[in-house]
Amino acid sequence: MRLPIAPEGRVFVAVPLVLAVLALAIAGDGGGVFGWLGWTLLAGAAFAAFFFRDPERRAAGEAAAILAPADGRVTEAGPAAEGEPGTQRVSIFLSIFDVHINRAPAAGEVRAVRYRQGAFRAAFRKDAAERNERNELEMTTERGTIRIRQIAGVVARRIVCRVGAGDRLARGERFGLIRFGSRTDLLLPAGVTLAVRPGDRVRGGLTVIGTWE
Repeated sequence: MRLPIAPEGRVFVAVPLVLAVLALAIAGDGGGVFGWLGWTLLAGAAFAAFFFRDPERRAAGEAAAILAPADGRVTEAGPAAEGEPGTQRVSIFLSIFDVHINRAPAAGEVRAVRYRQGAFRAAFRKDAAERNERNELEMTTERGTIRIRQIAGVVARRIVCRVGAGDRLARGERFGLIRFGSRTDLLLPAGVTLAVRPGDRVRGGLTVIGTWE
C-alpha cells in the first residue's frame, strides 16, 4: 500500500516522531521538560504529515479539459503580462493548509525544465512570478503548448521537480511540489477558454480550469 505522504516530506515526519517517542519515554509520566518537548515534537510530526499529504486522485473531465496543477485559491485568471503576448495566466496561491503536490494539467511531453534563482517574496504578489525563485516546465500537448511555473514564497525554500526534458506526463500525474507555502502559475494559449476566476478554490488534478477550443 502506498504511503499517502510525499517522499520529500517523510524525513520531516520521521525525525520529530522518533525524537518525540524518545522524549516521552524519558519523561515517563509525560510531565516535565521532556514531556513538554515530546508532545511538541509529536505535534510537529503530525503537522508535517498533514502538510506533505499526497492523496490519490483520478483526473476529472474530458481530454479537452485542462486541470488545475495545484490546490489553492485562484488569485489571477486572464491575459498574462505585456511581456507574454497571446498568453493567459492562471495563478494559484497555496497556503500551508493546502495539498502541495503539483500535477500535470494535461497529457503531454516535457520539452524543457528551466530553474531560476530569485527572491522569496510573498507568493501572492504579482511580481513574484518574475522575482521569486521559480521552476518552469514547458509541455507540448496534442492541442498546444502550455507552461507551468512552480514559484517559491516567503516560507518556501525548496522547489521539487521530479521530471526532465523528454518525460511524458498523463493528465493529473504528479510531477513535483513546493515546501511550505507557494504559488503555481499555468500559462496557456489565448485560444483556451478559462473556467475559473479570482477567488475560486481549485484542487489539483480535479478542478477544470479551462478547455481547448
